[in-house]
Amino acid sequence: MDGKILKTLEYFKIIDRLTAHTATPLGAAAAEALRPSPDLEDVKRMLQATDESYKADRLKGAAPFGGVTDITASLQRSRIGGMLNAAELLDIALTVRGARRVKRHVVTLHDQDPIPLLNTLAEQLSEHKSLEDAILDCIDEQAAVMDKASTELAAIRRELRSGESRVREKLEQMIRSSSVQKMLQDAIITIRGDRYVIPVKQEYRGNFGGIVHDQSGSGATLFIEPEAIVQMNNRLRELRLSEEREIEKILRRLTALTAEYESDLRADLDVLGQLDFAFAKARLAHEMKASLPRMNDRGFIKLKKGRHPLLAQDAVVPLDVELGNQYSAIIVTGPNTGGKTVSLKTIGLLSLMAMSGMFVPAEDGSQLCVFDAIYADIGDEQSIEQNLSTFSSHLTNIIRILKSMTPKSLVLLDELGAGTDPAEGSALAIAILEHIHKLGSRLVATTHYSELKAYAYNRKGIINASMEFDVQTLSPTYRLLVGVPGRSNAFAIAERLGLSRSIIEHARGEVSEEDMRVENMIASLEEDRLGAETERQSAERLREEMEKLKARHAAELKKFEEQRDRMMAKAEEQAHEAVAKAKREAEQIIADLRKLALEEGASVKEHKLIEARRRLEEAAPKADKPKKPSAARADKPQKIEPGDEVRVYSLGQKGHVVDIGASEATVQLGILKMKVSFDDLELVKAAVKEQPKQAASLKRSRDDSVRTELDLRGSNLEEALLEVDRFLDDAFLSNMGQVYIIHGKGTGVLRSGIQDYLRRHRLIKSFRLGNYGEGGDGVTVVELS
Repeated sequence: MDGKILKTLEYFKIIDRLTAHTATPLGAAAAEALRPSPDLEDVKRMLQATDESYKADRLKGAAPFGGVTDITASLQRSRIGGMLNAAELLDIALTVRGARRVKRHVVTLHDQDPIPLLNTLAEQLSEHKSLEDAILDCIDEQAAVMDKASTELAAIRRELRSGESRVREKLEQMIRSSSVQKMLQDAIITIRGDRYVIPVKQEYRGNFGGIVHDQSGSGATLFIEPEAIVQMNNRLRELRLSEEREIEKILRRLTALTAEYESDLRADLDVLGQLDFAFAKARLAHEMKASLPRMNDRGFIKLKKGRHPLLAQDAVVPLDVELGNQYSAIIVTGPNTGGKTVSLKTIGLLSLMAMSGMFVPAEDGSQLCVFDAIYADIGDEQSIEQNLSTFSSHLTNIIRILKSMTPKSLVLLDELGAGTDPAEGSALAIAILEHIHKLGSRLVATTHYSELKAYAYNRKGIINASMEFDVQTLSPTYRLLVGVPGRSNAFAIAERLGLSRSIIEHARGEVSEEDMRVENMIASLEEDRLGAETERQSAERLREEMEKLKARHAAELKKFEEQRDRMMAKAEEQAHEAVAKAKREAEQIIADLRKLALEEGASVKEHKLIEARRRLEEAAPKADKPKKPSAARADKPQKIEPGDEVRVYSLGQKGHVVDIGASEATVQLGILKMKVSFDDLELVKAAVKEQPKQAASLKRSRDDSVRTELDLRGSNLEEALLEVDRFLDDAFLSNMGQVYIIHGKGTGVLRSGIQDYLRRHRLIKSFRLGNYGEGGDGVTVVELS
């Protein structure tokens, strides 16, 4: 497809919007390389992928492409024996993990609702969990090699940390000395070139041995490594070199492992790019409210409420057009700014989108054709100063189109014949249209020339069309009317604007009788069209209402039948259970009677028979009756206030009222708070009210003795949650920004329960596990809102 045509029809703007919806660089590259295909089967396959992605996105949301990135360069370096750094290895591990998650996402969706094309792609993804684990066991999320990557590295870093601690202790002893402090610019320890130094005033240089590593810009301060720690710093340097060598050894080992899977990972990248690209097309379809078009290769186009995708949805006027069945060419006439060019571009752009496997912004049932090429000569005519160069440019483009087009091409011509003498321009336009029509290409052309109306009227397979114009408002409606040629509205507009009727009548007399008959015919056709359109819309509304009523009736009938079947099944099950229970108890009673008869002979006492009969009657199943509120609650209204003890009927539990709303109350039930309707509450005991002695206000500040940490080790979860609730309230009232909850490591039950509670707490802004030096996994650090 000619790149100039794609640019003219604004195809690349659609590609930019599609690229913005991709989740990975791989998908973005596939979107940027997308071009329309002239092969029908290829187009159908691409549309099927988009349709399956659209279904999957609607059912389960976006696929989990998190972590997936383009690792092609890293794979190439691993293959030729280069060493990958920690960040590159981390990207490889995260991509492997992302591929596994995407595969499981698609396969799971396929099991629930078949998406065969996407499932076939996803099944090609490899799952190298061993490579992922090997990398993530050595490299953390910040792309740093961890201590546990090897026993040697762990030992080196332990000694390194110990040595750094000894150096700092030595220097801190020095700077705390009063005799040394006066010689220092600042009583601090700093680092120059990985060696610990202290800032010494220039004039005291002779009082210190050691090595000068740096000086300030003014020269007043020297950064000296005291002689007492030179050997210690040397040892630290040796340890750091050993650390670097060990890290290099680890990275080379992981790089070699990656190289073993290089070919599989390259294939995975290609599949991930295709999947991301397919889901991006689905998200673009959601954004544009687009639908799946039906495709053909016989030159047939039928757009139902088609919209230009680059115009605002609330402003664009839908386009209804059919081409390629009864007629192969449409000639659109009408004034400037009426929407002719937009209609032309809409037909061309939606055809390109469909041929690229994208949904189009049109109603369901729209059909588009796979053309071998689409040609367009479109230029918005905004000025009356048309000159030879403009005409030559358009004609050169049209000549190129005439040489390249085939019977399976779509040709779009805007303002055909414009830019030259009207008589010659109209004659040339008719000749060009006749040539294209004889070849059999599909054609949509716009023009100002009225001569082309008669040409289209007299040619089989060519139809007139026009852009609707509202004479009442003197403005275009931007609706394309196929079958109705554009009429001259000059007299109507002039009369509405106030031009003298005598002048208008004189002008009418200057128009030939034949032209007036044509205008009257067009006016009659338009009047008939408006009447038919009104009737069609009315019939369409009635049909839609009937379909909705039919669908609602069918849904209600189905719901009723399902509910009836459930109730029958449940009743049958309950009946079986009741009968079985009664049978068991009856058999037990009979067995007791027999035993009683054997023990006492034939003389069974009357009262014992009565007791046995009572037990038999009690064994009969009885229907459960709904519980009713107590008489006290039903007879008189109850006023419930905060602090009252109440009973929640639906739960059968007692609690205390915390807060009162318009129609419900907040009730504390143990450690739980829940909102309960007044109809579900019964007052058990009213709260005792005390007479207020003196108005007072409570104000807490940081000066109050409130703890910044809460130790819960040894507590069970229920006790711990009560303590956490009180602790957070106190901390919030004391304006604390951050507090610590100590729960220990243990089995993790206490930690998980507390963190689940924190996620729902209204005062919590965020929380995390403690860092190194804060208690690690045994402490949760909470930031209050």
